[in-house]
Amino acid sequence: MQQEILDKLMNSVLEMKPKDSAKYATSAVENRIDPLIAIDVLIKAITIIGDGYGKGTLYLPELVGGSDAMMAAMPILEGAIKDKGGRKISQSSVVIGTVAGDIHSIGISMIATLLMAGGFKVHNLGVDVNVDQYISAITKFNPDILAMSSLMTTTASELRKVILAIEEAGMRDNVKIMVGGGAITSDFASQIGADGYDQQRQER
Repeated sequence: MQQEILDKLMNSVLEMKPKDSAKYATSAVENRIDPLIAIDVLIKAITIIGDGYGKGTLYLPELVGGSDAMMAAMPILEGAIKDKGGRKISQSSVVIGTVAGDIHSIGISMIATLLMAGGFKVHNLGVDVNVDQYISAITKFNPDILAMSSLMTTTASELRKVILAIEEAGMRDNVKIMVGGGAITSDFASQIGADGYDQQRQER
C-alpha cells in the first residue's frame, strides 16, 4: 500500500498533475509514510524531468508542469515534518524571483525546478518582486543564495537597487547573489556587485 502511494506520487510529478501530487502527498501523510521518504520521491521525479530537459528529450512545458506538481505536494509533506517535531535534513536554500516591473515567469520557474532537482530548498517569490519583498524574504528564510532575474533592459536597474538595499540592511555578507535573464550580461553583473551570473537558456 505504501509503495503504491509513493509510486502514484512520483507519477503525478512525471505526468505534471499538481492536484494528484497534493492528493497523494496527503495520502502519504494519512498512511504514516515517512515524509522524508515521500520528499525523496519528489526529488527523484523532478530530477528525471531535469535530466530529460538537459538532454533535449523534454521541454519547457514538462519542466514547468513538473515543478508545479512538486510544489503542490511539498508544503503538505513539510507540514507533516513540523507536526512530528522534526525537520528536513539541512540543505542549502535559495530565494528566487523576477524583479519589480518584470512579469516574465518561465525563466525563474525553470531555474527553480532545476535547483530543486539539485537538492536546494527553493522559495520562489514569483514575478514583479520589489526591494522590500526581497529584503523580507531574506530576513524570513535566511537563504544561502538570492537569485534574481530581469528579462527587460528597463528593469535591469532593479537588480542594483536590491543589492544596495541588502548592503544597507547589513545582510550582504550572509547571502550570495546570482543574477540572470535576457537583459543581463556578465559585465553588468560584476558592475552591480553580484557574486554570479548565468544566461537563461532560450525557450524551445
